[in-house]
Amino acid sequence: MQRPTHDSRPPFDEALGAWKAHLVQRGFPTELLWVFEENLCFEREPSRPSGVRLGCQTVFTPPPPNAEQIGYDYFAEMDAPLVFYRLGSKGGKSVCVLLCDKWFEGKDDADGYVRWPHWHMLAHAGKAESVEEITDRSRWEQRIIRNRPLHELDFCLTLRAIHEMLAHGRVLSTYERSALRVLHLWRRVFHPSHG
Repeated sequence: MQRPTHDSRPPFDEALGAWKAHLVQRGFPTELLWVFEENLCFEREPSRPSGVRLGCQTVFTPPPPNAEQIGYDYFAEMDAPLVFYRLGSKGGKSVCVLLCDKWFEGKDDADGYVRWPHWHMLAHAGKAESVEEITDRSRWEQRIIRNRPLHELDFCLTLRAIHEMLAHGRVLSTYERSALRVLHLWRRVFHPSHG
């Protein structure tokens, strides 16, 4: 049997309906708070087996409207499993993130994932845990970004990519980002009143 590709993925609304039905089956809220890489806050926590705890914030880097659909549409084009992932609950909402990478190919029930093979997608509803909202800027600025164990959430989309898709219709290359920084710098030097 041929493995499904991104061509078999449903429109976002249909996939979202399946995700909410999955959450209902597990007794979790279907009102969703979508977060992205810049919203995640890994902090040191020696009492946990992983040595880190996870919180989130949407105060300092709020996602734009419909960011989850933009992220889904981007990931839906990838030939890798797309994952609806729930971090936990906050304020009566399920805190969710979209993930995508070949790393998820072998994930199954034993790992906490439900496979939707006809869509080449997975769902991970997680446990009945609360996710702390980080509102202290210093905690967010001191979050662990590097030198921590690999986590599933390392395969989520960045808000930077969402903003690039909104501004340019696609995610920019590293070269294009560098060129834009140079252009903005030149603009400030040659036209300080515009900068």
